[in-house]
Amino acid sequence: MHVCAAVFLWSTPASIQAQDSAPAPTLEERVSDLEAYLNNAARPEKPSGAASQVAGPGPGTNAWQMTSTALVLFMTLPGLALFYGGLVRRKNVLSVLAQCLGIACLVPPLWWLCGYSLSFGPGNAFIGDLSHRFLDGVSPGGVGAGYHWISDSIWAMFQLTFAIITPALIVGAVAERMKFASILFFTLLWMFAVYFPFAHMVWAGSGFMCGPLNPDAGIRAIDFAGGTVVHMTSGWSALALCLMLGKRGGYGKEPMPPHSMVLCMVGTGMLWVGWYGFNAGSALGADAIAANAFTTTTLAAATAGLAWAAAEWILKGKPSVLGFCSGIVAGLVTITPGAGFVTASSSIAIGAIGGLLPFLAVTYLKHKLGYDDALDTFGIHGVGGTLGALLTGVFADASVNPVVAPLKDGLVLEQLKATGLTIVWSVAATLVIGLIVKAVVGLRPDPEAEIGGLDLVEHGERGYEP
Repeated sequence: MHVCAAVFLWSTPASIQAQDSAPAPTLEERVSDLEAYLNNAARPEKPSGAASQVAGPGPGTNAWQMTSTALVLFMTLPGLALFYGGLVRRKNVLSVLAQCLGIACLVPPLWWLCGYSLSFGPGNAFIGDLSHRFLDGVSPGGVGAGYHWISDSIWAMFQLTFAIITPALIVGAVAERMKFASILFFTLLWMFAVYFPFAHMVWAGSGFMCGPLNPDAGIRAIDFAGGTVVHMTSGWSALALCLMLGKRGGYGKEPMPPHSMVLCMVGTGMLWVGWYGFNAGSALGADAIAANAFTTTTLAAATAGLAWAAAEWILKGKPSVLGFCSGIVAGLVTITPGAGFVTASSSIAIGAIGGLLPFLAVTYLKHKLGYDDALDTFGIHGVGGTLGALLTGVFADASVNPVVAPLKDGLVLEQLKATGLTIVWSVAATLVIGLIVKAVVGLRPDPEAEIGGLDLVEHGERGYEP
């Protein structure tokens, strides 16, 4: 108490002097500040030159952004970890959990070091600069880096959670046959070669594919919450990496069923709940666009889950729990790029398509072409993300989000260009990174280790007692 009193007495004269020297805002100016906050709009200019009396982050808006940030992290830990963990064989469950944990602990220091700056610093059209290295200039009380009323620090943390889950998705394609050290080394290189550039190109104001913010964008595409940045980059990279690794030992010759559909279903539920932070949180405020994203996310996920299960019922005679889980996640993936751009009715169509086409890719295309995408990362995230990006161009509606209006003409072509660039860049970068990792630390454990299970070999632990 005495220390606080001393600080107060020390600072009072300067504070009074600063207040005396600054003009007081008029009543109209103070009301306009409150209206801007309630409408999640920019603070209006004040003719009097007075400072805003509603300074810094808006409490309610910032609270929603912090909640959304926690929800997106919840998607990785425990959501994705349980979803993937249930789908592998019991001898490899801890290896998948460890890979998710390892990535979740590796990416934040990279983000602090330079990842945030490379993603959202001014830079050029393809990559940011180092002006925000060590999160320099990113303060809890500052606003504007992400949006008008959210803390710059929370904006950086919100985007960090996207950066965490994206490489973790790749784990599903190479599950049960890639060394833990190789996963971490691959992730380290992949973040610099793929994620940071795409986050910048799609979401930064100077980005090459940021149609809403950059009038000089080379590709005037839109991506509300990560169809290209998250799902396409991870999905197509996953396909390239699983082809480079080759098939699991015994793949196609012995059954490899999920060891726990209970864990998979619980993980799916956590992913669905967390996805509201992913999609509705990308509105950067608890406003009408967030409410629309919340609605479209719900409808698309449910419709896709129903469509996948119905297709199984018709073609295979039974609707499986795995089918429901896969369909729900596919629907969530497919709606992601358009969640804040399309209507509720359009989200039903997107969900139906997002349930059926990934089902065909997982059930028939994978077996036809013979690649071992262990947990269907490409079939769901690669195919679903690509579909979502293209369907966003078809269904985007200016009545939902006004940023669509100047971009609507020719939007489908722009989305097609964006998906093409994403596929080529992601695949090419992954192949190069894979070769580097293979040369430095190797990609796969010994065949004996794969047969015995990666839990004991890589981590010295068992997921379950024998």
